[in-house]
Amino acid sequence: MSKRMLMVMTSHEIMGDTGEKTGMWLEEFAAPYYAFKDEGYTITLASPMGGQVPIDPNSLADDAMTDDSIRYTKDELARSAIASTIPLEDVRADEFDAVFYPGGHGPLWDLSDNAHSIKLIEDTIAANKPVGAVCHAPIVLKDVKTPDGKYLVDGKQVTGFSNSEEAAMELTDVVPYLVEDELVKKGGKYESADDFAVKVCTDGLLVTGQNPPSSRPAADALIKLLS
Repeated sequence: MSKRMLMVMTSHEIMGDTGEKTGMWLEEFAAPYYAFKDEGYTITLASPMGGQVPIDPNSLADDAMTDDSIRYTKDELARSAIASTIPLEDVRADEFDAVFYPGGHGPLWDLSDNAHSIKLIEDTIAANKPVGAVCHAPIVLKDVKTPDGKYLVDGKQVTGFSNSEEAAMELTDVVPYLVEDELVKKGGKYESADDFAVKVCTDGLLVTGQNPPSSRPAADALIKLLS
């Protein structure tokens, strides 16, 4: 029986008070999606509000497009799946073998403090199943606890979009959370590579990737845990 992968994306599309568009970063969806698809996984897509996931327009710029992103633009099935995600509140951890969160700035707003997301991750980890998150998406871990009441990231090697990467984007004062700071605050042993270099941490059932180029390596790490 094929593995069942749940991918959880943002529904949030406005960058703070700037009026600029944000959302999901396409590469961070496309690279893992095709890694899982090509492994033969059954993939379900969810978001806080369900329906269309907003895609950050910057991730559609020529210099941001990767082979996987281009494959997505030509893939009618994937595009219609992104247009019709199921609401996060309708998702149950026991229906899946693993959960993966693509990033983009959107999750900083609508997945950081989301009770359905927190419960989903807690239930997944409690059932001894792995969870992956890349770039800004590791923010979803900040309030997640283990069955014994400790923060999930406490004492664990983790990564995510670094403070210096956020500064390079000139968004430090716009975002509601800095991923690196929040993970450290909850006891995470935060690690990072140079800005926009590949970095993935696997610690127990938790896989985190630092930035867009880390998306496929993070997905591969999750696949490895599942095999």
